This record gives sequence, structure tokens and C-alpha cells, in this order.
Amino acid sequence: MIYRMAKPKGGIETPEQLREHLQIAVELEHSVIPPYLCAFYSIEDGTNTAAAASLRDVVLEEMLHLTLAANVLNAIGGSPDLIHQEFVPVYPSYLPHGNDTIVLNLARFSREAVAGFLQIEHPTAPHSPPQAHHYASIGQFYAAIIEALERLAKTHPNLFRGKKSRQIAPEYYYNSGGKVIEVTDLHSARRALDIIVIQGEGRDSIYDRKHPPMKEGTDELAHYYRFMQIYEGRFYRKGDTPKSGPTGGPFPVDWHAGIYPMRMNPKSGDYPPTSDLWYASNAFNATYRQLLHVLHDGFNGEPRKLLESVPLMFRLKTQAQG
Repeated sequence: MIYRMAKPKGGIETPEQLREHLQIAVELEHSVIPPYLCAFYSIEDGTNTAAAASLRDVVLEEMLHLTLAANVLNAIGGSPDLIHQEFVPVYPSYLPHGNDTIVLNLARFSREAVAGFLQIEHPTAPHSPPQAHHYASIGQFYAAIIEALERLAKTHPNLFRGKKSRQIAPEYYYNSGGKVIEVTDLHSARRALDIIVIQGEGRDSIYDRKHPPMKEGTDELAHYYRFMQIYEGRFYRKGDTPKSGPTGGPFPVDWHAGIYPMRMNPKSGDYPPTSDLWYASNAFNATYRQLLHVLHDGFNGEPRKLLESVPLMFRLKTQAQG
């Protein structure tokens, strides 16, 4: 059984509906992090190092995307909510408010799991219209938000009325996923949302920005193409295109060795009460809830709280692999 969240009705016609859709964006960016983390955590340290590094980099960039979406929501007077009852999907699930074709699972590292990640990050088809609901790609969803931002900024001069103190600034946020952007106007909002889309699916190229220098094996690829390297077992090289696929040297991946066993879409209720696995599952869930509360507070006027998220992330990995 796959659980569905209720979908809002209508398009993005008002600032209130725009805030609603940016909350969906926060939920969307969060929803893909647990599947990527599970695949990453399931790889034993020292094995599948290239694949593990790619997964880690993608997770860090998804955390940046979550923060950027929250900054845009705060900039237009919203309040990101990371602790409401349905914020964490019940896996298996769909992308929030998508067209129910992309399934999210919590699973160990495997070729099947990476195939699912390719579906999540698949580039938007050419000439696809912006789509606020029932979207086929994440890029379509963000195109609808950007279109609404541009339209509503013309009719609502006070659209960007959020307090600057609620923005996550670089001094409160650092990871190797990129630089956070403070959002104060339409230009900075577009920049923030463009980063989300281009880092995920690229834009007319395999790169995660317009024309970066790239050497074989570096991390300058958009998410879709990083996952394609793993799936195909081959690096992209300079000159490769979305159509060509990766044509570089072998990407080292072992689908069998060094992978921890894991139940798909595990829940605490799957294990006998008071068993070791039951205690471990509940401890992990408690840390994850604590992390979401820290992020929620950080996005809602206490940006220094984000500094507390770093040790919690390390604790999660230890608990997941313990």
C-alpha cells in the first residue's frame, strides 16, 4: 500500500496559494532525503567508495535545496513547517503532490534503488508546461512556482514581506552542497529555485551549473547524471551529453559486496517489542525527530539552531549502521 497526502485544489493564483506550494516544496525536498540516506547508510565504510561519495554529495545538496525552499517561503511571509503530523512520508510513498508515477522507497543500495533515484531526478521533458499539481518532473513543479512568483510580484508589491531575520544566512549554514542564498526579492528567489532544479536535473547539459569545468570523476554533475554513472558503471567525461550517456572510464561499483542487509521500508512495528531491532529503530526515529525539530526552529526565527544539526546527522549514521 502506498500512502497519499491530500492534494490542494486549484492552481497558484494568490500569495496564500504560493505559500502553500512553497511548503509543498519544503516537503518535496525532504521526502527524497531518507531514500538517499538509506542507500548511503547501507554501504559499509571502505566499500563502494565512489558510489557512497556520490550519494553523500547528493544528500548534502538536497539539504541545501530544503534550506533554499524554506528561505523563499520565509521571504514571502510564510512559516516552514517541518514538524506537522504528515511531514515525514510513510514509505513507500509518492513525490508530494506529483502525478503518482514516482515511488519513493527506503531500501539498501542496489541497482533497483538507483533506478528509482533516476526516476526522481529525471530531467523535465522539452516543452513540458509548468505544473503545480500532478507534475511528471520536479522541474515542472518549480517552473509553476517561479511563474507564480513573477506574476504575483507584479500585482502584489509587498509580496516579499518576510523578515530578513528569518533567512538562513551563510554564517548559519555550511556544507559542501553549495552556498545558501538569502532571499529578499524576486531576483534572489529565482536564483534559489534555479539552483534546486539545475543541481537536480541539469539544464540542457549534464552539469549542475551552466558551464562548469569538469574532469572525469569530479562532482560537477547534476544528480540525475551522478546516479546514471552508478547505474551504468561508467564515468561521464568532458564532452558527454544527456544523449550520449557516460562514455568515460569504468565507475567502480559492486552491487553485492559491502552492503548491509536491510528490510525495505522498515518501521518500528515490524520488529518484536523490546527486541534489539525495535530499540534501535525507535532510537533512530527519536534522533530523526530531534533533527526535524532543530531544522524547524532554525527556519522559524532561530537560525543558530541549525548548528545543532551537524552532530545529529553523525549520530543518525552511527545508529543506522549499529
